[in-house]
Amino acid sequence: MHEEHEAVRKVRAALDANGCSDIQIRTTEETIFTVEDAEKAVGAPAEEILKSLVFLVDGEPVLVLMSGANKVNLRAVTREAKGKKAKMAAPEYVFERFGFRIGGVPPVGYPARMPALLDEDLFRYLVVWAAAGTDHAFFPISPDRLLALTGGVRAAVKKEASPAREDTPEEAR
Repeated sequence: MHEEHEAVRKVRAALDANGCSDIQIRTTEETIFTVEDAEKAVGAPAEEILKSLVFLVDGEPVLVLMSGANKVNLRAVTREAKGKKAKMAAPEYVFERFGFRIGGVPPVGYPARMPALLDEDLFRYLVVWAAAGTDHAFFPISPDRLLALTGGVRAAVKKEASPAREDTPEEAR
C-alpha cells in the first residue's frame, strides 16, 4: 500500500509545483486499469479517458498521451519525436524507472520532464480524465492545461482506422 501512496504523492506534488493545486485527485474502489474500467469508474466515455503511455524513441522515454478511444501509430510517434525507432516501454521499465504501474501511469509526476506528444483528438473535449499514479486514483484536466503542464506538443499520433471492405468477415471489422 505504501507504494501506491508514494505514486499518488508524486502526481500530487507535480500538480502543486506547476500551479495546479486546484485539481482534485479522486479515488475509487473500482479499478481504472483499462479504458473500459475507467469509463465505468469515472463515468466518462472512452474518448475522454486519457491513456498515458511511455514509449522509447531511440532508447529515450517519450510520453504519449492518447484519447482512450484511439490506438497509437508507432510510425507517427517516431516521426513526431524525430527519432529512428520507437517501441512501447515494458511495464517493468516504467515501474523501475518511474515508480508507476500499468493502469495507473499518469501524465505528470516524473523525476524529469520528458518529451510529451498529445493526441490531437484530446482537444475536442473540455476535460479528460487522467490516472494519478495508481489504478484507483484519477483527476480531471483540460487538454490545454495538460499541454502546458507537460510542456508537450499536439501531435497526429493515432492509428487511422482501415476502411471496412465488403469481403472482410463481419467479426474482423
